[in-house]
Amino acid sequence: MTANHDGGVQLGLSRSIRASLPGVEGCTVIDDRPVDSALYSTHRDFFDATQPETPCLLLDLDIVAARYRELRAGLPGAAVYYAVKANADPDLLRHLVELGCGFDVASVGEIDACLAAGADPASISFGNTVKKESAIRYAHERGIRLYSVDSVAELEKVARAAPGAEVCCRFIVRTTGAQWPISRKFGCTEEDAVALLRDAVSLGLRPRGTTFHVGSQQREPESWAIGVATAARVAAKLAAEGIELDLLNLGGGLPVRYEATVPSLETYLTAIERAVAESFATRPALIVEPGRYLPGDAGMIRSEVVLVTEREHGLRWVYLDVGRYNGLVETDDEAIAFPVVAVRADGRFADQAAPAVLAGPTCDSTDVLYERTPVSLPVDLRPGDHVDILATGAYTTPYASVGFNGFPPLPSRCFRSTDG
Repeated sequence: MTANHDGGVQLGLSRSIRASLPGVEGCTVIDDRPVDSALYSTHRDFFDATQPETPCLLLDLDIVAARYRELRAGLPGAAVYYAVKANADPDLLRHLVELGCGFDVASVGEIDACLAAGADPASISFGNTVKKESAIRYAHERGIRLYSVDSVAELEKVARAAPGAEVCCRFIVRTTGAQWPISRKFGCTEEDAVALLRDAVSLGLRPRGTTFHVGSQQREPESWAIGVATAARVAAKLAAEGIELDLLNLGGGLPVRYEATVPSLETYLTAIERAVAESFATRPALIVEPGRYLPGDAGMIRSEVVLVTEREHGLRWVYLDVGRYNGLVETDDEAIAFPVVAVRADGRFADQAAPAVLAGPTCDSTDVLYERTPVSLPVDLRPGDHVDILATGAYTTPYASVGFNGFPPLPSRCFRSTDG
């Protein structure tokens, strides 16, 4: 069963359509994964009005603002530091500065981008625990005070290049539920965190607190409790030695609802608040570092169908002008299942859909987006039709190659739906 709507729109995702939502134009539930019709319509209206070349990412800044305000309201008193790596579009950064957001940066380039957008250096945290000493010095000279470390060598670099700076120690947490786990590369043990923050005092630094990360697109709200409890133990051990910590950085991991089974933001924030209350007798200052969560839903990529053909075993392959090497790296191992919408500008699709492998345009054999879970697309999809890929505001443009196979990086355009 498929769903057609005026203007030649058909919604599809992996496997098949299960149900339509009566009375809601442009919204279909597919494998229990919802498509937000109101949000999608703002993107589509802007594309229809501006007709940009494809592929192109469109980012609705009003959605970013709404997500920011929801987070601030749900975690009162916590400072929000946006993880710039998710999307460093200058217009997005300027908008976040206007909202009062802070920033988590990983490099000199991200520092420069935030300062150019008008960010206060006091609202920037240099969170990468693998930094060149020259980069630390560069940050310190520009007024950035807060640095994260997870090793003796990194702590010593900060002491030399940013004397008197504030430091947080990142410890490792092992959780399940993250669609993009990141626990192996960063973080020290609980015991090492105590030792590093103790050593920070003797090196002339100010130990502020601890930080951790539960993994990107974390689907289990209780995962934060593990890190919060560890942070509380570290703080208690150091307090017994006369070293008071007053900051807890909760990291990122808040998800985008690519699937309907992802819990609500309220569920996550309630779990975090409960964990903090149960672990700390005195509530520390809190920082939360959303990356994906703020711009994810705000983005949509419009792509063009380049080729539709039948391959081995009679399976239909659909090739788009966007793929793994120009923005969709997170389809690697089909980890992130982006919702898709098929669009025909000059007519309507047939009433039937069928599975198709979705692939990108490059001549690299790994440039395949979804094969194990083929996407349900109209049976009469043809070159020149469009496929809109939803919830792509995060980790798309930053991952795009600078010119693999001669394809340019994925362009992006920011707009505000309330403007028009």
